[in-house]
Amino acid sequence: MTGISTGNDSERYATELAERGYCIIPDAVPKATIGALDDDLAKDFAATPFGQGGFYGATTKRFGRLLTRSSQTARLVRQATILAIVERILSPWCDCIQLNVAQAIAVHPGAPRQMPHRDQDMWRAPVGEAEYLVNVIWPLSDFTAENGATRVWPGTHGPAALDPEPSGDPVPATMPPGAALVFLGSTLHGAGANVTQQVRRGVVIGYSLGWLKPYENQWLAYPPSVARHFDPELAALIGYRQHRPNLGNFEGQCPSVLLEGCPDTPRGAIDALRPDQQALIEAYVQDQRAA
Repeated sequence: MTGISTGNDSERYATELAERGYCIIPDAVPKATIGALDDDLAKDFAATPFGQGGFYGATTKRFGRLLTRSSQTARLVRQATILAIVERILSPWCDCIQLNVAQAIAVHPGAPRQMPHRDQDMWRAPVGEAEYLVNVIWPLSDFTAENGATRVWPGTHGPAALDPEPSGDPVPATMPPGAALVFLGSTLHGAGANVTQQVRRGVVIGYSLGWLKPYENQWLAYPPSVARHFDPELAALIGYRQHRPNLGNFEGQCPSVLLEGCPDTPRGAIDALRPDQQALIEAYVQDQRAA
């Protein structure tokens, strides 16, 4: 894994994230990594059409499947401090986290401000009781207030997501390549207007609770023929593992078996339970045997 250490740094940033709804991590990866990623994505940015609709925007380009487009993407997805932060925030609500999205975004000159929104609203779930998502925005070019840096409303996360829309001004997440904006799925935010003549490029990488349907269909983006070439930890992040109890299985087994051999091999189902469930099952089986 790349980036700064996972000890006190991750605890400090996780605390800031929980208190403010967002944080900015400077020098999270080397600028050379970001430069190489930007170079790898240049042709895709040029070839991708503009979006359609008021949310995606007719002056903005977006595309996913970044793990197949550049080997540098994995360094961002598995950045050690950020993964430690995400685990701290989301682990109370799931057995394991998953990659929710890896998407490149280019905000072109003339793009208006994006409607303020909360990314957790993609799921019809209770608000203010749990966090479902942590997003990370990585600038590929400088983010400034003028070229559309993401605007964040501090303190609008968690239970505050139930409050009326804030009257205060948002904070533009100005930062250079190498830095990372980390924010909760419950935090109100939106891209700013690009009033310059330069394209503002960035990458968003999101992590969600492992039992949710992800924004990007990972198994279509990275089918077994692709995912078997990934590091096992990366393959697990994109969904080639079960979420206990037994969620996301293939023929009753962990879907990682698809990365090892023939999917047509007959398989027997194998329990994948949480420890508390396993204890209940074992106690029940023992009682049945005793009876």
